[in-house]
Amino acid sequence: MIQAIELVKRFGETTALRAMNASVEEGSVYGLVGTNGSGKSTFLRLLAGVYYPDGGRVRIGGEDTYENEKLKDSLFFVPDELYFFPQSTMEDMAHFYAGQYSGWDWEYYKKLCGIFPIGNKVRLNTFSKGMQRQAAILLALSARCKYLLLDEAFDGLDPVMRGAVRRLLADEVAERKMTVIISSHNLRELEDLCDHVGLLYNGNILFSRELDEVKLGFCKVQAAFQPEREVTELTGIQVMQYEKRGSLLSMVVRGNSQEVLKRLEEFRPVFAEALPLTLEEVFIHEMEEVGYDYNNIIF
Repeated sequence: MIQAIELVKRFGETTALRAMNASVEEGSVYGLVGTNGSGKSTFLRLLAGVYYPDGGRVRIGGEDTYENEKLKDSLFFVPDELYFFPQSTMEDMAHFYAGQYSGWDWEYYKKLCGIFPIGNKVRLNTFSKGMQRQAAILLALSARCKYLLLDEAFDGLDPVMRGAVRRLLADEVAERKMTVIISSHNLRELEDLCDHVGLLYNGNILFSRELDEVKLGFCKVQAAFQPEREVTELTGIQVMQYEKRGSLLSMVVRGNSQEVLKRLEEFRPVFAEALPLTLEEVFIHEMEEVGYDYNNIIF
């Protein structure tokens, strides 16, 4: 398990993390969401042992990460700002990481080179931002680590490559029980991959839920009534938000879709249907429930 316990990190007069507590289960994909400056990159650098905490502890498998050479052999950190050796090629970086990681897999590296359309002999500093991101992810996966930390993993990738990376990560988690933490400022990027999502705000975890648990708590429904009805007439249904256009009511409702639709039938709608909620919509309503304006936090 990955744990942050009352974790504090300061940079001069700026406190990036404020007694942060978090936990990530083994073999899971954890999405860390937040605006720029919320502390995502700082937390990942603390996990990777790049930074030393000013307070509290950060542990992986019960061990502190800072200056822990054995533990670092089992984790790979891909930062937001990528770095490759000057004038290096993919092949150069592959040989470097093969000497750093005991689990480096040349066969898997060659397989991934067939998936990612980047050349082994071309200097990485000539690559576009998206191609450099592909190179970093390829190298990270080839190291066959137990823990993978990705800061803005999909930044610069086109839709095809994003889909390929999602599939590869899902396969690694399923086959090797790899644990992945992905930071992003975009919930839509994480929705189809993560099984747990946390919102980092002002240096602390404001909200953390299993994805299935989050989505089961709300549903979106559309219904029309004849004669027309107001939301206030729909007793027994906890409406979080609604919009009325003519006779059509569009509502975000607390509860699962089957129960809500069954309750709506008592009011004899002309029609009623349930629609899937996006992760972003779920977070908006959860944040409003605890008194935060989600739009001001994320956007």
